[in-house]
Amino acid sequence: MTHQRADARTRHPRHERRGEARLPAVIATLAAVVLYLALPERLLIAPRYVLPALECLLLVPLIAINPRRLTRQTRTFRVLSLTLVAVIAVSNLVALGILIHELVYAGVKDGRSLLVAALQVWLTNIIVFGLAYWELDRGGPVTRTQAPRSDLPLADFRFPQDENHDAVEEVADGASRSSDWVPTLVDYLYVSVTNSTAFSPTDTMPLSTRAKILMSVQGVSALLTSLLVIARAVSILH
Repeated sequence: MTHQRADARTRHPRHERRGEARLPAVIATLAAVVLYLALPERLLIAPRYVLPALECLLLVPLIAINPRRLTRQTRTFRVLSLTLVAVIAVSNLVALGILIHELVYAGVKDGRSLLVAALQVWLTNIIVFGLAYWELDRGGPVTRTQAPRSDLPLADFRFPQDENHDAVEEVADGASRSSDWVPTLVDYLYVSVTNSTAFSPTDTMPLSTRAKILMSVQGVSALLTSLLVIARAVSILH
């Protein structure tokens, strides 16, 4: 067995209850905030800095509770983290709705700014649904690494690693059963990217009703952005 395969049993966040790193989620959240700040004025549902300020206000105590790694969870932490994702998601879906309304009823002529706005909404869609999947699956990022596997809530998603234990050795050594693997934020962002581009699950399957609803909402919003908004903007450019 190579060194990399031997390390597969000790390199995941669950080992020694180290917890998942906080920084990737902070970067993803701030990226969504910046994308919202850059939207055209007519797509905003409140003064430009109100929602970003609220999102940053919600983020600060989350960082304070778990500054480096996600190892502690309280009821307040859980409520704040889910509220933060909900605020970003709702504001982005509303921006998409306004964007479509502008296209259909306002006769927008600035195709270039429309393309940029559509791209911003689409990217935010990927980020926020990735964060939502990350927050909900198997009790959230803290529970996934800190609770014994036998105590984890039912999974919302089935990843390839969850069923690779009976594959060839070089694949099975990285499976959930043999290496105690659990998904991290990057895995959920990948699920979000594939759902936004294929408009359906690819290698990771939704299991729970809420996961299927979230993926459906994301797929429809991505489809609207890709087919309606971008197609309209390109026609204006020509």
